[in-house]
Amino acid sequence: MKREKIYVDNRRDKILELVQSNPNVRVNELADKLSVSLITIRRDLQYLEEQKLLKRTHGGAVLLKSNTVVEPDEPDEVSYYRRLIAKYAATLVEDGDSLFINTSSNALQMLSYVAASNVTAITNNGKVINKEFGPGINVILTGGELRYPKDAMVGDYAIRNLSTVFAKKAFVGCSGITPDSGMMTEIASEVSVNEVMVNHSTEAVYVMADHTKIGKRSSFISCSIEKVKYLITDELAPEDILDEFRSKGVIVYQVKKEEI
Repeated sequence: MKREKIYVDNRRDKILELVQSNPNVRVNELADKLSVSLITIRRDLQYLEEQKLLKRTHGGAVLLKSNTVVEPDEPDEVSYYRRLIAKYAATLVEDGDSLFINTSSNALQMLSYVAASNVTAITNNGKVINKEFGPGINVILTGGELRYPKDAMVGDYAIRNLSTVFAKKAFVGCSGITPDSGMMTEIASEVSVNEVMVNHSTEAVYVMADHTKIGKRSSFISCSIEKVKYLITDELAPEDILDEFRSKGVIVYQVKKEEI
């Protein structure tokens, strides 16, 4: 596994070098030069874009930091904590679990770290198609109207499909969460989908929110705080607000540097 990771990291470094030397390089050219499939290159580009190292374009990519190749393992503080949150959330998944995953990039990221087997993830996040995860993960897409740029599947079709499914656990991200208003999003069309995922979770709802989202209000409420069993955040989250969550029965876990 470690050798495979080194190979993948080296390939992604090479992609950054190729994009830097030729901003007009195409996806098929990258695949040919690196002797891998088109879907592998697209997954690599998706990962590098999530790390804010490049931006995908129609048929290619451009660097976000001109003339500089930034190492993928040097994220900023928020990205660092989000990764720790994703890693911790993955440890809560057990063999045979069924999961709801919403359009949160952090919730989607956790699938890369799940070590359990025979896990079914039901998601309306279209970016899962280009995501790498272990062989123990089975993915079901809700379908629905695809909304750019989050590749969110929303609308009546997605809601009807979700309404026929119950999952043990929901791992959901948000734009903000407060003790009085609950979990919120900036995208109105995602509210109904989030509501179904929360209401159809038979065991627990886990909200994944880094410190920048704790106490922050967004435009639309996805669910009340009474629906949230666990809040996974980080050590920089304000303690006074976390205490308010605890007073409402929410179990709070804070990840710490070098902990996971």
